[in-house]
Order: sequence, then C-alpha cells, then structure tokens
Amino acid sequence: MTQAYLNDLFGLTGQTAVVVGGTGVLGGAICECFAKAGAHVVVVGRSQANGEARVQAIQDQGGSASLFLAESTSEEKIREIIPYCNEQGRSVDILVNGAGTNSATPFMEISEEEWNRIFNVNLNSVRIASQIFGQHWIETKHPGSIINIASLSAITPLSRVFTYSASKAAVLNLTQNLAREWAPHGIRVNAISPGFFPAEQNRKVLTPARVDSIMQHTPAKRFGEPQELAGAILLLASRKAGSFITGENLVVDGGFSAMTI
Repeated sequence: MTQAYLNDLFGLTGQTAVVVGGTGVLGGAICECFAKAGAHVVVVGRSQANGEARVQAIQDQGGSASLFLAESTSEEKIREIIPYCNEQGRSVDILVNGAGTNSATPFMEISEEEWNRIFNVNLNSVRIASQIFGQHWIETKHPGSIINIASLSAITPLSRVFTYSASKAAVLNLTQNLAREWAPHGIRVNAISPGFFPAEQNRKVLTPARVDSIMQHTPAKRFGEPQELAGAILLLASRKAGSFITGENLVVDGGFSAMTI
C-alpha cells in the first residue's frame, strides 16, 4: 500500500518531461530523477557527448530517454521539440528551464556583451521555451508544469555574480507572472532556487576563501549534491502532490537563507 500510494502521488509514469539544460550537472540529475519516477525524458542541450552519456545512463538504469541537441536560446530549435515528441507518439507534460551561465566579473568591469550573454542564456531561454510550450498547452487544452531553475542569489544578493543574480531574480518574477496568467489553463509555473551546488558555471568563483565563507554561512556545513534536488523537483512536477502549487519558489540551500549572524 505504501509504495502504491507514493507512486500515485509522485510518480510520472506515462508522462514526458523536457529538460532544457539537461546536459549539465544539475539538469542531468533532474533528468535521471524524472526517469526513475517513470517519465520519458527528453534531454535538451548543446553537448552531444554529455547528452549521449546522460541518455545511456538513464537507459542503463531501465529508464526511457532521448537526446535533442539545441541551444537553449535558439527559438527555431526549441520550437522543433514538440513535433519531435509528437512523432514519437508523446505529448509533453513537464518543462524544466535549466540552462544557465555565470561570470565572476566585478560590477564596474561588466561589459555589455557579457551582460547580454548571461541574460540571454539565463532569462531569454526561459521566455522562449515557456512561450512555445505554454502556447501549445493552451491551444490543446493540455495541463502542464513548468519548473524554472532560479538561484539562491535571486533572493539573497551575492557578491561577484551581479549579472547572474539579476538574471535569476528576473526568472523568479517571470515565474510568478506566468503562474498567475496560466493557472486558469491548468498550467502550473514554479521555480527551484538551489543554494551552493558546485557545477560548471560556478566553479570559477569558488575560491578557497569563498568556500570558507559559504561553509560558515551554511548550517548544513557542506555543498549540495545534485540528487538532493529530486524531492523538490518531483513535488513541483507531480500532478497530484503539487496540484495546488503554482507561483512558488522552493529554496534548496542547506539552510543558507535562514542564517543571519
């Protein structure tokens, strides 16, 4: 009874999840989480090697996955995902916007090119995919769940990542606005804000001094592991467990945002 109840509440059997940024560290962990919960996962990213390795890992564990190579900022390529899924007899139920990039440039040295590049990946990619999938779900009267990967820095400004923080704050604002607009259509839009999960885009700013500062401010006294996003992501993706959750930002940070002195 217990297992059946949990499967019914959190299981994704028969559903299809598209994970934009699925070839990255956190995106890859999210892909594996969805597959273990029963979903077919479309791993979307620009790295063929990483994508193929992720799909193979999922299949080796008995899951179902496919790779779709695309830049997250290419509206033309992202628009092809829905027909790609339809050709396989699948309709998309879950969209994760997880593409991201970062920079450790001091504020006075940020160039227009760098500012635009980071906003393009972190925010414009969310706009592109959300418009495409949101419109499709509204037109087909299909319920859907969008989960945007924001950041702790969106709500707690962190030094040395000015552009990243600003772009992720915009992601949270967009999340709330879309949740309000699309709730009547059965489309839920939420965000997850990870704390410090070492990944490709933030290792460059994790100097020994910064790591020490982070550990002093994190009650858990450690970094997060990618698989520790699984509970939060399944809650927001689930049609049952998360059915009344929209417009929310779920922080997963080991207590960092609860620390004051």
